Amino acid sequence: MGVRIDLHTHSTESDGTDTPAQLVAAAVAAGLDVVALTDHDTAAGWAEAEQAVSELSGASGFRLVPGAELSCSSPDGRGREITVHLLAYLFDPKSPALAAEQARLRAERRERLREMARRMADDGFPVDPDELMAGLPPDSPGGRPHLARALVRAGTVGSVDEAFARYLGAGGRYYLPRTDTPVRRAIDMITEAGGITVLAHPFATARGPVVTAEVVAELAEHGLGGVEIDHPDHDAVTRERLRGLAADLDLIPTGSSDYHGTNKTIEIGQETTAPDSLDRLVERCTGSKVIG
Repeated sequence: MGVRIDLHTHSTESDGTDTPAQLVAAAVAAGLDVVALTDHDTAAGWAEAEQAVSELSGASGFRLVPGAELSCSSPDGRGREITVHLLAYLFDPKSPALAAEQARLRAERRERLREMARRMADDGFPVDPDELMAGLPPDSPGGRPHLARALVRAGTVGSVDEAFARYLGAGGRYYLPRTDTPVRRAIDMITEAGGITVLAHPFATARGPVVTAEVVAELAEHGLGGVEIDHPDHDAVTRERLRGLAADLDLIPTGSSDYHGTNKTIEIGQETTAPDSLDRLVERCTGSKVIG
């Protein structure tokens, strides 16, 4: 079957439903050889995931790639500013500029989540903002999926997707905007921290507005290292277009599930990265090491 690598997953430290240790176990059970933990704006799950890897038996050679997913603001190439996501790998989480920015983002996201919950509670929804926040890990950024799951538990909606569609999605009654890191600054911070950045699901139009190929080229010139091609939200035509773009720009192509546990129907390992792409990523990083 060959080496199977999934470079985009989330745990309970951000908006997944598996703890970091459970995520490692799920990766092993799915027959993966390598998994990257890429929680939103935090490296808080790295230590637990590393411990889980060290305790594995019967899974010789399994490796963990420490990472994070960063929400960034970027010109879309059509005159607007939109949100894009960067996958950052093998950086030093203690790098001062990066640590300060991630702390700012986590604090802002937690306050945003509390305010959204407060507004819903004021309107009679069975949500307790204090209880919701108390249930978050200390270093978790917190996010709308946490509020969505609270609504599911209360029986207000039947699923996380329904919560977003009815109440929490952009433009919804209880949606509040956030302030993201400018994408070029994020690339610079990760590079300075010894890591590498990959543009996540760049042409996934089902998620909302996307950047043009020209913007991807500009980011590559600025230091972007790779582009996520094989993703559940990219169809075959999009993947082929991205493969050509990656080749033209000398960007490292990756593939990943974007696994969130039961928050989404995507299975871990549903999409994978070629071993030579992982080798190219690792070769350019000095901030942290692959574990295992």
